[in-house]
Amino acid sequence: MPIPMRQAAKVGTYVFKNKLRRREKFPLIVELEPLFACNLECPGCGKIQYPTEVLRKRVSVDEAVAAMEECGAPMVSIAGGEPLLHPQIDDMVDELIKRKKFVYLCTNAVLLRRKIDKFKPSPYFSFVVHVDGLQERHDLAVAREGVFDEVVEAVNEAKDKGFRVTTNSTFFSTDSPEDVRSVLDFLNDDLEVDSMMISPGYAYEKAPDQEHFLPVEQTKSLFRDAFSEGKRKKWRLNHTPLFLDFLEGKVEYECTAWGIPSYSVFGWQRPCYLMADGYTETYQELIDTTDWDSYGRGRDPRCDNCMAHCGYEPTAVFATMKSLRESIRAAVGTN
Repeated sequence: MPIPMRQAAKVGTYVFKNKLRRREKFPLIVELEPLFACNLECPGCGKIQYPTEVLRKRVSVDEAVAAMEECGAPMVSIAGGEPLLHPQIDDMVDELIKRKKFVYLCTNAVLLRRKIDKFKPSPYFSFVVHVDGLQERHDLAVAREGVFDEVVEAVNEAKDKGFRVTTNSTFFSTDSPEDVRSVLDFLNDDLEVDSMMISPGYAYEKAPDQEHFLPVEQTKSLFRDAFSEGKRKKWRLNHTPLFLDFLEGKVEYECTAWGIPSYSVFGWQRPCYLMADGYTETYQELIDTTDWDSYGRGRDPRCDNCMAHCGYEPTAVFATMKSLRESIRAAVGTN
């Protein structure tokens, strides 16, 4: 199954314990951005648009560990920027693994083969490689020729060395259902990655390209058509079945932004990593002082076209755990 049993069991136990304690809001996974600097200039991402003094900042290993220990989340997604540019990224990963956090290290893979010997395979660790299409489409998405070929080489080397490798693919208004199918077929059948994550293009305010983010109805149509004819059941998708139902428009959910909070060089970001309405020093302050009810579709116009995992995957997880049928469906990997 795409989600390892060890991880599924730990997350399930974690959620159950928080419900028993009647803790209303708690994180499933933290989006940790230890830096915003990157070695690519993707038009759909605005991280490198920050001024130079911000791009030079780094979250220290101690700060990253303290943030994870304070909030208590069992999982962390280390993104950026490009985290492999962080001089202590291997130490950060090691310290989080020592605390039995499930670590997803997101990378564009340009530096992966050069840095891979700094890491060790672990059931608590996965590389997450960005793949936004096949060769021409991906190289266009990252604004540099040759990156797709480097991704393929890096993924193959990581797998040969015993690492768990997952991918993350973002789709925009320029993508067709055939585009979605072609890249997922390639990742699933040819590259044989362990699992795949997908997301509709989301509106970073600083992104140079503001014209190709997916509105809600187009998102539903894109994934509904891409998933037709039983294709969805074939792919090793690292999502709950209910989140995939949500992308197709089969179910509707409210945003649960507090389920995947973001921590960066600025601190805890409210309300999520797609929007920056201020920062707090502590996780508890983030939870206590953010007006969560003011966000989501129909509440904040900036949220109207968002179907991103950071808001809706936690909702799907909680809905799954409330239903025996959906829990079984998720456990057996029935997409």
